[in-house]
Amino acid sequence: MRSLYDIPAPAKLNLFLHITGQRTDGYHLLQSVFMLIDWQDLLHFEGLQSAEISRQDLNTQAPALPADDLCTRAAKALQDATGCTQGVRISIEKSIPSQAGMGGGSSDAASTLIALNRLWNLSLSRTALEHIGVQLGADVPFFIRGHNAWVEGIGEEITPLSGPATLPPSSFWVIKPEAGLNTQSIFRSPNLQRDTKHATIEDFAADHYGFGHNDLQPVAEALCSDVMNAKNWLNAQGMHARMTGSGSAVFAQKCNVVDLKTAPSSWQIKLCKNLEKHPLLHWVPE
Repeated sequence: MRSLYDIPAPAKLNLFLHITGQRTDGYHLLQSVFMLIDWQDLLHFEGLQSAEISRQDLNTQAPALPADDLCTRAAKALQDATGCTQGVRISIEKSIPSQAGMGGGSSDAASTLIALNRLWNLSLSRTALEHIGVQLGADVPFFIRGHNAWVEGIGEEITPLSGPATLPPSSFWVIKPEAGLNTQSIFRSPNLQRDTKHATIEDFAADHYGFGHNDLQPVAEALCSDVMNAKNWLNAQGMHARMTGSGSAVFAQKCNVVDLKTAPSSWQIKLCKNLEKHPLLHWVPE
């Protein structure tokens, strides 16, 4: 096998995000549900006999990726962890917006690890890939795990949703305003609520798509008026909107047809479906 094409890297939405405390090292403790959606990037991998790693952006309409993005870092981390002497040329069709709270970079890194594990014939287990992935970003193991999940701790405690907590199929309007948000500026804010009461999976299972809130949202709205504007626009269409992750994207479960003509032309608006599992789940050895 010398190449892999059209490898999906799906985005995620945080159905809620509660900050329940802060550790002495500064990391915040959270509770959330991460849900996979069909807004995705596509990655292409061409194997090289040399150890060279390169990356090409195929979507010239999207902002340019940094020279050393998470895909190249994931490939290098996999080489370092295994001693692999093969290389790869990575091409990315970027669709998931950046600074949106949708995990696009982490998902790209996870799909890169999964694809190169196959392309380079490494046969690493899911646990081994997660160990490499967490060094790249806290959300990467979630995408490698491949299931919608209840997430706790600093993001490292991942429990797949099952039984009554399993997410029913649904559609969601997702809006990414033109402005982005810096995650660190939100978490450093003195106005961030850090003491939300602990919830349980059973609490969530009683009201999947109406449960909880996003503790980061009030701070984000104060930093970026576009977040509030997008939320208010969806609410005016008869839905209940909230921000995902650290923003600036907002979403709402679809219950009405929306009048897209009334939205600012600078917004990216997409009707998405949730996924039962990651499309590459079966590629990862247990």
